[in-house]
Amino acid sequence: MTSAELSGKVALVTGASRGIGYGVAEALVARGDRVVITGRNEDALKEAVEQLGADRAVYVAGKAHDEAHQAVAVERAMEVFGRVDFLINNAGTNPVFGPIADLDLNVARKVFETNVVSALGFAQRAWHAWQKDNGGAIVNIASVAGLSPSPFIGAYGVSKAAMINLTVQLAHEFAPKVRVNAIAPAVVKTKFAQALYEGREEEAAAAYPLGRLGVPSDIGGAAAFLTSEQSDWVTGQTLVVDGGIFLNAGTG
Repeated sequence: MTSAELSGKVALVTGASRGIGYGVAEALVARGDRVVITGRNEDALKEAVEQLGADRAVYVAGKAHDEAHQAVAVERAMEVFGRVDFLINNAGTNPVFGPIADLDLNVARKVFETNVVSALGFAQRAWHAWQKDNGGAIVNIASVAGLSPSPFIGAYGVSKAAMINLTVQLAHEFAPKVRVNAIAPAVVKTKFAQALYEGREEEAAAAYPLGRLGVPSDIGGAAAFLTSEQSDWVTGQTLVVDGGIFLNAGTG
C-alpha cells in the first residue's frame, strides 16, 4: 500500500492481537483504514502491529473490562489518528466449560464484565469522543451461541445474547449518526475456540453445509462490509456467519 491509498478512516478493534480481532484489523487495514488494536498480551500486540504495518496500526495493552484501559484506548486513537470512525467490540472470554446449573456466579460476573459491559463502555467512549458529532459505525462480535442453547458454554451464550440486545439498543439510541450491527459467528479456527474442534476438526467441519470451519478472514470480511458505504442502510442487525450450520437445525 502507498499513503495515497489511505481511506482516512480509523477503527478501534478490541481483542485484536490474534484470532477474529486480528482478522478484522487485517481486513480494515487492507482497504486503507488505520487501526488501534487492544489486548492483554503486549508482546502479541507488538507482533500484530508489525504485521499490520507500524504506519497503519498502534496498540494499547490492557484488560477490556478495565474502564481506565477503555479510556486510554480511545484517547490513544484520538491522539495518534484524530478520530474513531469504527469500533469493533471483539474482546471476549469463556473461562468455563460445563453445566450452567453449577456455574460459579463470580465467573458469570467476569464473563458479563468482559463480553457485555466492556462493549458498552467502549461504545460510550467512542460515541462521546468522536462518533456523536461525526458519525461512524459499531460492530459487536457476538456468536451463534447467543441465538440458541449452547450446552456447556451457557454463560458465554447468555452473554452473547445480551450483546445482541445491546446492539439493537445502541442502534436505536445512536441513530442516525452511528450504525450499530453485530456479527454472530459459528466456530472459527482460533486459539479461543480450539477446544471445540481440536483433534476432531474434520468431524466438526462435516456438520457444516459449506464443509469447513470458519477462519478469521471470514469475520473480517463481514466486519469490513458492516463498516462500509455498502451497508449505509443497515443498522440494528445481527449478521450470522456460520457456514450454514443453522440450516441443520431441527433435522435431528
